[in-house]
Amino acid sequence: MRGHPKSVCYPALVPEQTWGFCPRGAGDGVSVLKVKPKTRSMVTFKEPQVCASMELPISIQPPLSPGLRRKRLMWQNAVKHIINQQELSQQVGMEPARKIFITDTYIDEINRQIRSKASRGGGLAKRRLSAVRIHPTHGRASTSTQCSADYISDADFFLSWGATVKGVYIPTLKHTFKSRDLERLYQHYSSRQRRTSLVVTNAIDIITKLHILLIYLVVAPEAVDYVRAWLMGLFMALGAVLCVLVLTCKGAMTPQYLRYAGVASWLSQTVQVMGGLVYGLERDQSWYVLFSLFATYTLLPLPLLWSICAGSLTSTLHLLMVTICHYNDTALVRKVLAKGLLYLGMNTAGLFIHYLSDRAHRQAFLETRRCIEGRLKLERENQRQERLVLSILPRFVALEMIADMSSLDDELLPQQFHKIYIHQYKDVSILFADIKGFTLLSMTLSAQELVRTLNELFGRFDHLAEEHHCMRIKILGDCYYCVSGVPEPQRAHARCCVEMGLAMISTIRYVSKQLKHNMDMRIGIHSGSVLCGVLGLQKWQFDVWSSDVGIANMLEAGGLPGRIHISKATLDCLEGKYKTEDGRGRERNDFLRKHDIDTFLICHTDTDVAEPPMTRRLSSRSWSAELPFGIIILATFTNGLLGQLPKQVASRRSGSGEINKRIKHSIELRSGERMRKEHITPITLVFKDTHIEDKFSQMRDEMFKSNLVCSFIMLLFLMAVQALIPAPQVCPMVVQFAFFLLAYALLLVVTLAEEFKSSPPALQQLCCWIHETKSVRNLLTLTAVALNFGIASSDMLWCHMMDAEGGDGTNKTGQNPPSQRPVNICTDPEFFVLSGVVAMVTCAVFLRLSSFLKLAVLLVVITVYTYLIEVAFHLLFLRQHQLNHAHRSHYLRRKGISVLLLAMFVIAVFYNSRQLEATARLDFLWRMQARQEVEDMKELREHNECLLHNILPSHVVRHFLERSINDEDLYSQSYDEVGVMFASIPGFNEYYEQKEIKHEGVECLQLLNEIIADFDELLEESYFHEIEKIKTIGSSYMAASGLSPDRKVHHRDEWHHLCELVLFALAMQETLKEFNRHTSNNFQLRVGIAHGPVVAGVIGATKPQYDIWGMTVNLASRMDSTGVSWRIQVPEATKQILASWGFTLELRGEIFIKGVSEQQGRIRTYFIRSRSHKSCRSNTERAYSRGSTGGRNTLAALVFKLVQARHKEKLREANGGFHIS
Repeated sequence: MRGHPKSVCYPALVPEQTWGFCPRGAGDGVSVLKVKPKTRSMVTFKEPQVCASMELPISIQPPLSPGLRRKRLMWQNAVKHIINQQELSQQVGMEPARKIFITDTYIDEINRQIRSKASRGGGLAKRRLSAVRIHPTHGRASTSTQCSADYISDADFFLSWGATVKGVYIPTLKHTFKSRDLERLYQHYSSRQRRTSLVVTNAIDIITKLHILLIYLVVAPEAVDYVRAWLMGLFMALGAVLCVLVLTCKGAMTPQYLRYAGVASWLSQTVQVMGGLVYGLERDQSWYVLFSLFATYTLLPLPLLWSICAGSLTSTLHLLMVTICHYNDTALVRKVLAKGLLYLGMNTAGLFIHYLSDRAHRQAFLETRRCIEGRLKLERENQRQERLVLSILPRFVALEMIADMSSLDDELLPQQFHKIYIHQYKDVSILFADIKGFTLLSMTLSAQELVRTLNELFGRFDHLAEEHHCMRIKILGDCYYCVSGVPEPQRAHARCCVEMGLAMISTIRYVSKQLKHNMDMRIGIHSGSVLCGVLGLQKWQFDVWSSDVGIANMLEAGGLPGRIHISKATLDCLEGKYKTEDGRGRERNDFLRKHDIDTFLICHTDTDVAEPPMTRRLSSRSWSAELPFGIIILATFTNGLLGQLPKQVASRRSGSGEINKRIKHSIELRSGERMRKEHITPITLVFKDTHIEDKFSQMRDEMFKSNLVCSFIMLLFLMAVQALIPAPQVCPMVVQFAFFLLAYALLLVVTLAEEFKSSPPALQQLCCWIHETKSVRNLLTLTAVALNFGIASSDMLWCHMMDAEGGDGTNKTGQNPPSQRPVNICTDPEFFVLSGVVAMVTCAVFLRLSSFLKLAVLLVVITVYTYLIEVAFHLLFLRQHQLNHAHRSHYLRRKGISVLLLAMFVIAVFYNSRQLEATARLDFLWRMQARQEVEDMKELREHNECLLHNILPSHVVRHFLERSINDEDLYSQSYDEVGVMFASIPGFNEYYEQKEIKHEGVECLQLLNEIIADFDELLEESYFHEIEKIKTIGSSYMAASGLSPDRKVHHRDEWHHLCELVLFALAMQETLKEFNRHTSNNFQLRVGIAHGPVVAGVIGATKPQYDIWGMTVNLASRMDSTGVSWRIQVPEATKQILASWGFTLELRGEIFIKGVSEQQGRIRTYFIRSRSHKSCRSNTERAYSRGSTGGRNTLAALVFKLVQARHKEKLREANGGFHIS
């Protein structure tokens, strides 16, 4: 009976060497494992079968939904085991571990091996667990890795991915998408951010100039040059107009026009610098040049190449202008070189910031594209999954299940649903139709021809049923039955069935003429009421039950070929529309005679019309009644050729064009503030969801190494400037150089250690910990920024000390000529401010540093610099103006402007950092969305595969999934050695009739569902792995063995599957006895088994069904129908095989078998008594647990997952395409 699921211990994957573990973050695609070095660093595995506590035991119950998720749990447990082993090795004092890298591809391969071993190893997991089976693919790619196979790396999208040296990204000018459409979409994707940056840049510029003008008017109004003022005002007006145009003409402002606007802004700034139009910068425009360079790379919407050209041109022109204007300065060369190094440092920082931020944005854009593509796939998967569900269930049953489950919380497990969805319909008519002559036809046609004929014939019947308002219920071999009045009530249900029957007879005669084979239809129709629904756990098929269904079946059995045999109830519903005659059904059928049922035959003109009207309409389809189901299945799991699918299917398969359209729509949604307001705190830019914030904080910063190297390069430039404009004494400068270089060397060592295999393991582990810990990264970042600010300002301390000693070498009266003045930081303190500005940009180099943390650092820096300029070193600035014979008002203006320009850089750097952080956080949301949708996709594929395994046998599913999509052949297979079993509960129909009279039909079906579910659970036993459930027919259970086409067995084991089938029948008997004990019922089981050749195939696309045909099937069915309760009846040929396998059988005698004895005479049959020696499998008693599903993927579970998927999609639509559960 249904019992508690048994634990299955799978082979443990244990490394032969001691492992350590160094985790990597969510943002990285590589897991880092370390293995103790021996002679080689390859990791190998052994497979112990013991389940010791420290040997990585994996004890798993039958899988929770989704079933294949256990592979992930096994890998996670393996990682835990690795950590435990590392701790043990450290405790016993083993030498440090050596690091190796294991990529996601390698992990996927390990998972594949785990699945493969779990499905093959030790005979413990050969059988699928419930509906989910894991199959070795014998060298072919499985569907579980289909997503990985379809995945395209980021590098494949770009013209040049760029070089990486020891984890440091080297900028490249070709980091653009290969596809022009993709590049155009990306430019549109980033245009809003760039548009805002352009406006902010001009706004900062205009506000700064207004403040400078205000300083002039307040401090020295007499020095105002009105011509220069009007020109500066003109350029400010032009900048304001440009901002207005950019803001108001968003639709017309294409990315290309936005570039031109950026060039205009750069040109305006460069012209003003070259012309000395900016007040306060008449003598030296270096500060404004630095701002222009920073804005060109980070704020203006210019490509990297354009930014490099613009920045280089601005720097070169200004240096040339300085050289021309100050050609008589004896220190000109050193000053020009120093400024050139500052400009070069700013260009380098801008280059890294632009490249790394653009690289991150492009990767985020690809994630966005994958997100959109994944969403499209999810939509298609949802549609296909619905189609698979609706191929099992009529829509009204599926919708009821979905409505019930949608009203429940997601936390509820679908296994808690024990409701069977049974509907009662009154005033319906049931039609049974059987093909006369089909058995002989099946013996003359090949397997492929037979399946194709049945697919086309039953496909035509399905179209006829649709036209005549009938619902096909099931195909039973060559028997077709349908119902009118379900689910939509039909007043003329009896007439619909009669018209359906007439059309079927015309169609079969036309087909018979085409095939040149004598075939006809025997049709029975009865009217009454039915209960309909789905029973069992596997091979779900919608079915109907009632005593009226049994009567309709008997009317067909007692009918005549080419005639429609109806009951008195149906005749009354026809209201005299058809001419009838006495059917005399009691003379041909014992059931009709026993129940005294009056029958009638519909009279119709029996003409030899070669092609009746209904058939003519159907024949226009060129005998392609339905698309082979394999094409539909293959389209569910692969990305094949669109041309091979029909237009209505291919139109749903979105290409890049539809993806691009969706991306444009999502960009518009993303460009708004809705997503940002819903998920991000406006001021702090922290995620409102602490779970997401934790994930973002734990994300590995892959650009940290590049940021630190760039910061070190800027330090070298600052040191070179100090060497050109040195401190008054050389010795202190050498000491501070050594200190800063040593400090940076330590930072670089602990940051890049994991890139060098020769570095000590402890250092590598420290490096790994640093990259995984945000707070430590922030500490190192602040240290690097402090070092750069330190090198930029430390020289001024020596000026202060020398000034106190009077040893600066300057004349305090300012009377020394310029040619006699020493050139150092004390005489040219402007380089102190310029170096500080360049040091400020170090904050911008670290892209992942919080913008508010950057702001705090910048505010501290500007406070310190303001104090040094205005208080501590004000005499140095005053002395410079005295040496240059400048007026005191000029000194005051320059001091105020110096602080203002520092503030200007603070604003620019803070805005750039805030913009990058906000974009990074939005990109992270999209990345999470993309990854979650990939997981949803994999889960949906698993659900689809579960559905497939509940429609088709495993080898048939593999056949459809592993072939090319242009293979339109139907699935068919001939077998020579197959065992077929029919098991029925003979008294159940009478039991149902008694319950039906008491209006307890649903309760009766509940009992039948429990019985069938218990039989289905038996198939989960590993010993019964060669047995395949075919279908249920009322209270009859049909199964077969030996259907796997790739069976490789020794000659002596060729009939082992038949032995399994008999043992399965014996287990069914014990299961039913146990059921009777727990439910106080007295149901009995009657079993018939036969063996021989059969033809198997899948027919139908809208309602696919796997079935087997042949004389063996008929013989097994008759062995059941003519059998005895609690006995297993077999023919003599089967008896001989079973006797050789140790079974004891007793002779029953010779009996007449309908459909067989007409050609072969009476058949000698036997009853199986027992097995003389111990079975391969001990029959352990199964504990009965009413209502338990053992954690399997029931139909309710799969529909529940479908509901969840649709619920997620609705949330995405409601949130503008974004949802993270």
